[in-house]
Amino acid sequence: MTKLPLDALSALYASPAASRLYDEAITELQHALQCAELATAAGESDALVAAALLHDVGHLLLDDQVGLDEVLVDDCEHEKAGARYLAPWFGPEVTGPVALHVAAKRYLCAVEPSYFATLSPSSVRTLAVQGGAMTADEVDVFERHPGSRGAVLVRRWDDMAKVPGRIVAGFDHYVDVLRTVAIR
Repeated sequence: MTKLPLDALSALYASPAASRLYDEAITELQHALQCAELATAAGESDALVAAALLHDVGHLLLDDQVGLDEVLVDDCEHEKAGARYLAPWFGPEVTGPVALHVAAKRYLCAVEPSYFATLSPSSVRTLAVQGGAMTADEVDVFERHPGSRGAVLVRRWDDMAKVPGRIVAGFDHYVDVLRTVAIR
């Protein structure tokens, strides 16, 4: 196995890309840490805590953030880039929810009519370029995917992890969790 890239992950989450605004109010780093805290508070597995923490690592890798005042025309598929990056070090219980968290947003828009109204303006904006609500056929495929449950949980934490000024543990707090779930 390739050595776990804890230094590389720590560096990504300390990079200028992690300090940029994730949405209207918080940075990428704050968002990641809030997601991990919510997963921990829910009593979920270390794998889902890691997935919650790392779900948007693709944004950091691609440095694809587009300012809220700019037109968003493309979906860079940060979820796929992030899952590919993490795959040498983490199994599907981590990479699956990372890869599917955007699909989970589309899924929830399709199966819960009130869900769309809970999305932040940034999430509404990105949904448009990510394909909108799923079709019935897409819903069926998503529900049969083994990672769909974890992806929906990560998505819900993603939606709640946008609180300005929330005090959370730093990235280093999760290093042992990452080591625990890493592929041996």
